[in-house]
Amino acid sequence: MAFGGFSQGDNRPLQSEINMVPLIDVMLVLLIVFMITAPLLTHSVKIDLPQASSAPTDQKPETVALSLDGEGRIFWNNDEIDPLTLPERLAATAAQTPQPELHLRADRNTRYESIADVMSKARSAGVEKMGFVTLPEH
Repeated sequence: MAFGGFSQGDNRPLQSEINMVPLIDVMLVLLIVFMITAPLLTHSVKIDLPQASSAPTDQKPETVALSLDGEGRIFWNNDEIDPLTLPERLAATAAQTPQPELHLRADRNTRYESIADVMSKARSAGVEKMGFVTLPEH
C-alpha cells in the first residue's frame, strides 16, 4: 500500500486509498493454480483389486442359561441338573460349532466359591464365551 513518495522534496498529499492491484494479482494467480489442480484431484487410478467372496453368517449361536441358587443347586436352561454331570455338559457345549454363549446367573445368596467352581469348570471344558446376567437397578 502506497501512502506517498520517498523523496524529501515531494509535496504531493498522502494517498489514503488501498491499492487493489496487488490483491487482484494474488487472486488471479490463486485462481489459475486452482483451475490447474482441480482436474487432477478428480483423476482416479485404475487398479485391479482381488475379489473376495465372504457371505455373512446367518446362524446365530444359541445361549445356555446356567443358573445357581442360594442352596447350591445348578440349573441348565431352567432344568435342575446333578453337579457331577456339569463338566460333561460343558464339554459337549464347548465342542459345538459355533460355540454357544454361557450366561451365568447366580442368586444373591450364592457363595462365591460355587460361582468360581462353575467358572473354573467352564474354562477347563473349553468354553470361550461366558457372561454374567444381572438385574438392572430400578
